[in-house]
Amino acid sequence: MSQPSRLPAPMGLLIDRAQPLAFRFDGTDYGGFAGDSIASALLANGRWLLSRSFKYHRPRGPLTMAGQDANTLVQLPDEPNVLADAHRLQAGLEVSGQNFNGCLINDRDAYLGKFSKLMPVGFYYRSFYKPKGMWKVWEPLIRKKAGLGVLDLNFKPQYYDKAYLFVDLAVIGAGPAGLSAALTAANAGAKVLLVEQQAILGGSLTYARFDIDGTRGETLRRELVEAVESHANIQVLADATCNAWFTENYLPVIQGRRMYKVRAQQCIVSAGSFDQPVVFRNNDLPGVMLASAAQRLMKLYAVKPGKRAVVLTGNDDGYLTALDLHEQGVQVAALVDMRRQPGNGTLKTALERAGITCHLDSTVYEALHEKGMRHVSGVELRKINGQGQVAEHGLRLDCDLVCMSAGYMPVYQLLCQAGGKLAYDEQKAEFAISGLPQGLAVAGSVNGRHSLDNVLLDGALAAARAVKALGLDAGIGEQAFGEEARVNFDWPIFPHPKGKDFVDFDEDLQVRDIVNATRIGYRDVQLVKRFSTVGMGPSQGRHSALPTARLVAKATQRSISETGVTTARPPFEAEKLAHVAGRAFDPYRQTPMHRRHLQAGAKMMPAGIWLRPAYYGKPEERERCMQDEARHVRERVGLIDVSTLGGLDVRGPDAAELLERMYTLPFKKQPVARTRYALMTNEHGVVIDDGVCARLADNHFYVTATTSGVDRIYQQMLKWNAQWRLNVDIANVTAAIAAVNLAGPLSRQVLEKVCQDVDLSAEAFPYMGVRTGRVADIPARLMRVGFVGELGYEIHVPARYAERLWDVLMDAGAEFRIRPFGVETQRLLRLEKGHVIVSQDTDGMTHPGELDLQWAIGRKKPFFVGKRSIEILEAQPLKRKLVGFSLPQGSPQPLEGHLVLKGADISGNVTSCEYSQTLGQIIGLAYASADQAEPGAQIPIRVEGGQVVNATVVNLPFYDPQNLRQER
Repeated sequence: MSQPSRLPAPMGLLIDRAQPLAFRFDGTDYGGFAGDSIASALLANGRWLLSRSFKYHRPRGPLTMAGQDANTLVQLPDEPNVLADAHRLQAGLEVSGQNFNGCLINDRDAYLGKFSKLMPVGFYYRSFYKPKGMWKVWEPLIRKKAGLGVLDLNFKPQYYDKAYLFVDLAVIGAGPAGLSAALTAANAGAKVLLVEQQAILGGSLTYARFDIDGTRGETLRRELVEAVESHANIQVLADATCNAWFTENYLPVIQGRRMYKVRAQQCIVSAGSFDQPVVFRNNDLPGVMLASAAQRLMKLYAVKPGKRAVVLTGNDDGYLTALDLHEQGVQVAALVDMRRQPGNGTLKTALERAGITCHLDSTVYEALHEKGMRHVSGVELRKINGQGQVAEHGLRLDCDLVCMSAGYMPVYQLLCQAGGKLAYDEQKAEFAISGLPQGLAVAGSVNGRHSLDNVLLDGALAAARAVKALGLDAGIGEQAFGEEARVNFDWPIFPHPKGKDFVDFDEDLQVRDIVNATRIGYRDVQLVKRFSTVGMGPSQGRHSALPTARLVAKATQRSISETGVTTARPPFEAEKLAHVAGRAFDPYRQTPMHRRHLQAGAKMMPAGIWLRPAYYGKPEERERCMQDEARHVRERVGLIDVSTLGGLDVRGPDAAELLERMYTLPFKKQPVARTRYALMTNEHGVVIDDGVCARLADNHFYVTATTSGVDRIYQQMLKWNAQWRLNVDIANVTAAIAAVNLAGPLSRQVLEKVCQDVDLSAEAFPYMGVRTGRVADIPARLMRVGFVGELGYEIHVPARYAERLWDVLMDAGAEFRIRPFGVETQRLLRLEKGHVIVSQDTDGMTHPGELDLQWAIGRKKPFFVGKRSIEILEAQPLKRKLVGFSLPQGSPQPLEGHLVLKGADISGNVTSCEYSQTLGQIIGLAYASADQAEPGAQIPIRVEGGQVVNATVVNLPFYDPQNLRQER
């Protein structure tokens, strides 16, 4: 496909003219270049109408060309709501418009704008709820009209991951201040990370003009970028966004499909500032854009933004934009300056020399348009008479491009997340930031420095202070800044009696919408936001926050500092759930027997922070391996590594008293050499852990906890004992102890071969007993417990003997055909016994009554943590209950999380479910409403594909209800 004409080099910093690309937009073929954005390629082809506005379906074209607004939202085949001015063009890309009825050019819903008076701000709050029941009528209509792109439900997830970076200094923003700061710190010996949102370094140096000559910016950019990219102490992340600031300079930085979790000792935010629009009638038309957007189009993409332009400005930068346009062949019909005089008189002279007419103390009052409002066709200029007031008559000019700049708003979001405060300087008409925490600094235009020399100096001084805090010396003393020209026009808002003077382009909010919100009573800017939705769109107030603050301040007769702007919360820009859910670097622990499991062919799985054998065999044979292992435990003998169980050693005169207060059952009278089930609740009566408590001596207990919960339980014990001041020592010995569970009807015979100093008979060593002795030559604690429902022994030994213990037991059990079994097998076996796994079969609200664990409550105890809450909960009607259910073999098997239904309502969810060959049926645990919990009741469960199966509630346990097998 032939390529449209572009501006000659050196314009087009981002594009590669040697790599033409073909793509389609709304069914039409277009051409672009490698490095183009979707928007720049379309504009190069003369296609300006890219999207429709959210509320009124007004035609929209690019506003910022920097991905900072919602005017360029388009649909890709596998992704909706893509910013066309930020998304890189790819060969063969299929792009379409969105949020229209019919076609993008002739949207049948464009008539909605004619009824804007009938849809004032907040009308939905007062319209759709009455008469009673009308919401059900309105909802499908609203949902049909609202919303933007279309989700691809067949989308195949892609690979996303996370990485970790630790640096001395993180510099956010690689404009002139950021480049200066990075070089200064790196030269002082600091390890620097430089994060830049755009594809190339330089920030405003890549597109803005800084002098009449127009050469300084590019020359300086090349020098600084070359020095940065060649510096050994600087790591650059371009095309990356620092999406938030968290305590102690924890910075999530997103680059492509990776999220970097950055920890920096010092941080400098040099993120720059947002160019601000002027508010006038039809300021949202395609062809009306920020001055910086026009400069980006020319210098980054070599796109001529129009044939005849009007530049509307409130600062000297507009004059420089006009010179850029003129040099690239755009006829500048007029420069309109809202000020009475430019700050630098030589700029006006330069424009007059170029034949450009300057209108001072004037504004664009209305943008004119062609039929269908598809592009700007002219403007009406009027003299400014006062704040927001203009003359009755004006001048009309034809143009196809309007470039506007009312001033700048600092990129304050990260800084306010860090606790920074915005204060409005009435003299400068701009916000300043203060109150930042130690270790966080600002530099450049975000810090109110706009002169290029001042920006460079600010970056260097900020870096010097940062490296000084690191114990380094940049060799730079404090220096005085030069004079700053005022860059913000104090009131660039010119309401029109016919409206369509947009403050928020995302939400189609006009001046009257903001003012009316205050008249209704929403005087606080936070409430104005929630009532009107200003700042809630994709741009998150980047261009609406400042005019909204001004309008609210005027309407409520307060200062702009008193009004402020709405709270900035993370993330800075929309991030995909895939970035959050992507593969993370998870440090994990291996049990001391890990090598033995690998040698035996184990398929490993994560369990908390540990790697454990899921089963032994090939991944494609998971079900067969698990069922074979389970059968072997039931019929013969198996061995499982349980070293990941938490181990807590509790000693001292008050050891029993501590456990008495921490756990629900009594422990003061627990006999020595006996174990007891240990259930723990928190202050709310919620079950948070369980395990086994073995009393080894009067003042010595050994307590097990769940794999994932032991650290939390240890902290709880330390916390409570700090208040109770009991005479007790608590030690977390999890890493010091290794353990196995030898289980099955032949387990006693295996253990007798290697343990002669402990009488293992049922009479001498009963169920729930604990003994100390030696297994072969290894000192061990033996506990007769039965999590899998068979005769079994937990054997706990010092970790250094773990492999020796495994080998001894496997050798002793060879004649009994012993085999190892994994965690998934153990979970099936415990499910058959109806044993609960805390955090799998419980959630953040589960109390003992819902688990039928009333027997585990010490009713006569005067106190334990959570006792009062449990009593309150038990006095109330039970709302739900964990029940056992069964389904015939061959039925669709529910998965964890599948919903339990009660009519059309949800009454619970499945927590565990497996097929049991021992029982010949599917069994599981699920929450159901209390009136569904009786044995024999049928509970509907919605399984995969939306199918509903009716499971039967049964008594627990499913297997060996008299516990005959584990007590023999």
